[in-house]
Amino acid sequence: MNVAEVVGRTLADLGVAHVYAVVGSGNFVVTHALRDAGVGFTAARHEGGAATMADAHARTSGRVTVLSVHQGCGLTNAMTGLTEAAKSRTPLLVLAAEPAGAAVRSNFRVDQDALARAVGAVPERVHSAASAVADTVRAFAVARRQRRTVVLNLPLDVQAQPCPSPAFVAAVEPWSPTRPDTASVASLAAVLAGARRPVFVAGRGARDAGPELAALADACGALLTTSAVAHGLFACSPWSLGICGGFATPLAAELVAGADVVVAWGASLTMWTTRHGALIGDVATVVQVDDDPAALGAHHPIDQGVLGDVAETARDVLRVVTPSSGYRSPELAARLEAEGRWATLPVDDTSTGERIDPRVLSAHLDALLPADRTVATDSGNFMGYPAAYLAVPDAAGFCFTQAFQSVGLGLATALGAAIARPDRLTVAALGDGGFLMGVAELETAARLGLPLLVVVYDDAAYGAEVHHFAGADHTTVTFPDRDLAAIGRGFGCEGLVVRAVEDLAGVRAWLEGPRDRPLVVDAKVVADEPSWWLAEAFRGH
Repeated sequence: MNVAEVVGRTLADLGVAHVYAVVGSGNFVVTHALRDAGVGFTAARHEGGAATMADAHARTSGRVTVLSVHQGCGLTNAMTGLTEAAKSRTPLLVLAAEPAGAAVRSNFRVDQDALARAVGAVPERVHSAASAVADTVRAFAVARRQRRTVVLNLPLDVQAQPCPSPAFVAAVEPWSPTRPDTASVASLAAVLAGARRPVFVAGRGARDAGPELAALADACGALLTTSAVAHGLFACSPWSLGICGGFATPLAAELVAGADVVVAWGASLTMWTTRHGALIGDVATVVQVDDDPAALGAHHPIDQGVLGDVAETARDVLRVVTPSSGYRSPELAARLEAEGRWATLPVDDTSTGERIDPRVLSAHLDALLPADRTVATDSGNFMGYPAAYLAVPDAAGFCFTQAFQSVGLGLATALGAAIARPDRLTVAALGDGGFLMGVAELETAARLGLPLLVVVYDDAAYGAEVHHFAGADHTTVTFPDRDLAAIGRGFGCEGLVVRAVEDLAGVRAWLEGPRDRPLVVDAKVVADEPSWWLAEAFRGH
């Protein structure tokens, strides 16, 4: 065997979930080694799409996923997806071929270590045949244990070196979760015991701690809400407010703003989650629980910081907290039942016959689609509609690649999530701009025969810029109206144009089966006004 084969075999033995790649000469051998060892493989049409698919697969499965790229340009093509993954602390391992050490004039040579560091990823390298297994295990361990995106550089000359077949590779076990100190547990329990209106805000760091947080909330009468990235975590609780921040319902915003204690569990309390601080009033006591000391108070002032794993902290506090009804009451339960979801709130329908109100579209889709679903959204003016209106069964049912806020990642996100969870219907909610940016991967979806529903909120513009610069010359951000359903059919998908609720009968027919290819829905949406969440965000600027 050579080093490239050993690296692939070692990663297979360590249990990587899947490999996504655009295969070139530099990563051909290592990618085939992974496939030959039984690791699932998906060929993308662009490295940017491959990176985002791998990111989404890792988020949805909770397992380290592999991206394989050619040296130089293969890595630079993937950088936006890698940035999103690195900012999101996704356990992603990038196998990046690299020019041979002596090839100092190679046209493929760039500083790949610096590229990784620039976006917050961790650079690693396979140095020699003698260290190949150890180097690979080290990179995998960082990705898994620290939930980091790691770029493992594979110099071509090292890849080709003869290498002994690897012996047994020991499993890389996760580190034990951080337990909070006794004083912090007692202090948080005392805060909750004195709270009359407590609210829990769960974020990315709490996605694996839903049952523990729900049990503690039941004990102290807290209401439950999440940042957008943890949407669905409390889907089964009648005391869930849904998403906090810009996507929040009016009732959720009212109740969070009225809290006397807000506990952020693995949530960084960014301006998006707090509506630039407006949702956390001056009278609220703010506590933040996180296993990263640098996260405590980084985005919003806090009154108490608790350093510890979210689940461990919730379990420890539950043992000592004084039970209370807190914020909960029969009257509030009735309000949550009536006003707790956007999809059940009345709207002033602005549909015209030629274009459909995006709120009406989203509410009807929510009622039409099976409950067991995964929703992936792109970025843009439209994104609040699917995020707020389309319910998801749990936190794994919502894949939200918005840490970098790049337009164009939504379709590839949906592909990675769909491959990771083939048991669920996956919905890709996109704007027309993002759809066309990432359209190459529509061929990937069609080639794989994925039962993927692609819903394009089509306003023939970059709507965020249109509404942000109201009254300005919009010729640079508006475009001719195109038949995006026909583009979908050209890639081998089914296609449907929706201008009114009645047109959704085509979606119903597709759902009935056989769903042997994706359906692209070109929804011509009304876009005379900015979405509510975008208007709120712009007020913050």
